[in-house]
Amino acid sequence: MLESKTTGIILFTKISSENNLYLKILTENDEIITGICFAGATKKKKNIFQIGYFLNFNIKTKNTNYPKNISGELSKPYIYNIFEDKYKLNCLLSIVSLLNLSIIEGQKIKGIYKSTNKIINLISERETWLIDYFLYLLNLLKLIGYEIDFKTKNSFKFLNLSTLQFERNYSNKAIVFPHDLLNKSKKVDYESVDSFFKIFDQILQNHHLNNMNLHIPTNYLKFKKIILGFLSKK
Repeated sequence: MLESKTTGIILFTKISSENNLYLKILTENDEIITGICFAGATKKKKNIFQIGYFLNFNIKTKNTNYPKNISGELSKPYIYNIFEDKYKLNCLLSIVSLLNLSIIEGQKIKGIYKSTNKIINLISERETWLIDYFLYLLNLLKLIGYEIDFKTKNSFKFLNLSTLQFERNYSNKAIVFPHDLLNKSKKVDYESVDSFFKIFDQILQNHHLNNMNLHIPTNYLKFKKIILGFLSKK
């Protein structure tokens, strides 16, 4: 039996049989691993194996015909305070749901774990973090192959959602890109945030998820609705 240790974040859980728990985790090696935590859904363990939690995992592999045996204990960053804040909690769930859908088992995307660890730490510790969340989403697009080089294109007002290229003039496939919002030189408002969400949604869905016959996850859409609802009242 092969045995290895790693640190990672839980992206998905499901009771598989009796009190056993099927787990999907993103490891510090930027890989997706799945397996079974035996008795993971029992009262003793279920408070540890929660979506969004970081753990130190012990992974045992008997052979390729059996699922990996996964056990673990809580690791930094400890994110208990996120679960006490509606906005932070839904933001965390949106991040995890996007990762769960965008990356398949066995795929390795260099830098994805580090950037995820960093943004969740930031959300946990700061009061203002929404723009950093947006920058994380753009970095996620870059890591999965759809880079938006907005930092060198400040003079270009529009982004073509078909070619993913910046343009100076409007076209029917273009949308105003919220440069000022992402540069933190503009107050967060409904219009610029709505524009960002539209850009991210269309790029992720049309350029990536459609290839796998998937749709943008519900938890992300819920967080989007909460944020836009809040801003519409300001």
